[in-house]
Order: sequence, then C-alpha cells, then structure tokens
Amino acid sequence: MKPVHFVGTSREDLRELPETVQETAGFQLFKVQQGKDPDDWKPITTVGPGVQELRVRDESGAYRVFYVAKFQEAVYVLHVFEKRSQKTVRTDLELGKTRYADLLRWRREKGL
Repeated sequence: MKPVHFVGTSREDLRELPETVQETAGFQLFKVQQGKDPDDWKPITTVGPGVQELRVRDESGAYRVFYVAKFQEAVYVLHVFEKRSQKTVRTDLELGKTRYADLLRWRREKGL
C-alpha cells in the first residue's frame, strides 16, 4: 500500500473541513492507496498529467481534493478546498499547478 504525502498546506486544509468530509476524504484516499478508484473522481489534466480530483459532497457543501497517484512511491495530495461555485476557481487550479510543479522538482532532486 502506498503512503499518502501532503504537499504544502493540504493536510492542514483537510483538517479544517467538517469532520464528515474529513472521514469521507480519508476513506477515499485509503482506496487510492490500495490502487483502487475513489467513488467520485475525475481527471483534472489542467493541473497536470495524472492529477485527479476527488469529489466529496455532504450537507455542508462540496469539497475537492487534488491528488496524484501515478508515482510508484506514494499518493501525493496537492490541494484540498471547498468548492463554492459550479466552475473550479482559477486560484485553486493555479495552486494545484504550482504544487504539482514543486512535487516534480522535489522528485527530480531526490532521484525518484
């Protein structure tokens, strides 16, 4: 099973969400760790190749987790946020892109 690594403030951002959302997101990430698909996801190639968006809804709103699981060593959570409009806000997409680029740079430096 792959470990989960959080990039930037994604772990803290997840902890700020409602407890039910944290539990659902955690269970879905556990499925990803096992090599399975989460229940509700889609590719989000505008952030980067292999990046996926985990979608969580509950009575308090809609939430998203950008992650990448294509690397052998780990699942990387790039960004966690509450979605407040139909379309994903550009700042969330840009933050995901920046963290993806940082992840790729870090992996190169580590020789992964």
